[in-house]
Amino acid sequence: IVFNNYIQLTDAVRAGARKGAVGRHQQNPQGVVIQAVRDASTSLKQSDLNVSVTSSWQQGEDVTVSASYPYSINLLGVVIKSGRMTSTTKERVE
Repeated sequence: IVFNNYIQLTDAVRAGARKGAVGRHQQNPQGVVIQAVRDASTSLKQSDLNVSVTSSWQQGEDVTVSASYPYSINLLGVVIKSGRMTSTTKERVE
């Protein structure tokens, strides 16, 4: 389950960064990117998903999208490891 959540988190961040790379002309590009990340991570609990976007929205500059999500690894009902997994993607603004 943890690996599946990580794959979905990584794909959602990639989708958000791509939306940011082509969406600099949006009225609220940061909001559009955050919504794209949330839309691409439908099986993750949205209240636990933290998304951040950093960009100047100037053509040729980078947009950086990061997201984190909690995880817990259990072995026979005992928590072995827990924390927050993080994924970050950068794309150049077109």
